[in-house]
Amino acid sequence: MRSVTYSMSVSLDGYIVGPDGGFNWTVPDEEVFRLATDEVREVGVHLLGRRLYETMLYWETADQNPSLAFSTLEFAGIWKSLPKVVFSTTLSAVQGNARLARGGLAEEIERLRAAPGKGHIAIGGATLAAEAAALDLIDEYRARVYPVLVGGGIPFFPQRERRVDLELVDTRTFSSGAVYLRYRVVR
Repeated sequence: MRSVTYSMSVSLDGYIVGPDGGFNWTVPDEEVFRLATDEVREVGVHLLGRRLYETMLYWETADQNPSLAFSTLEFAGIWKSLPKVVFSTTLSAVQGNARLARGGLAEEIERLRAAPGKGHIAIGGATLAAEAAALDLIDEYRARVYPVLVGGGIPFFPQRERRVDLELVDTRTFSSGAVYLRYRVVR
């Protein structure tokens, strides 16, 4: 059965977006970007909320700019071909290798877990991930922690009143001071 992973960049104080809506502090250096590319390479399908989908639209055409670095072009190619499912109540259409979700999150994940296919199911966007976490559907949390305190904003971890025990699977420290933490949910 395919696992569900939630992977995002996060400030040391736990936010994926600061109080001003900005996330320019998450721009990865080459070392962190390589990790993100390797992570996406392992994904079979990516579930996104509307805001993350709109942010990631950049990658649908980035490969058309030959002046970009090879690593950027490589990520763009992987992302562009990756099947995506977008959860939105406001969009009527999506672009590229994406489709709008027809049902609820739990039903979509259940269907994708049962379907044949390689790679895990990635989930992105704080609101969508919070819903998946509340439904106990996330199997792994992956955080690229940046050495910055932003003081508020959208939290990486959903605020809920349920304990979730985690097992450390992998950790890496980068020359930029960013730290990668990968935890598996203990069931």
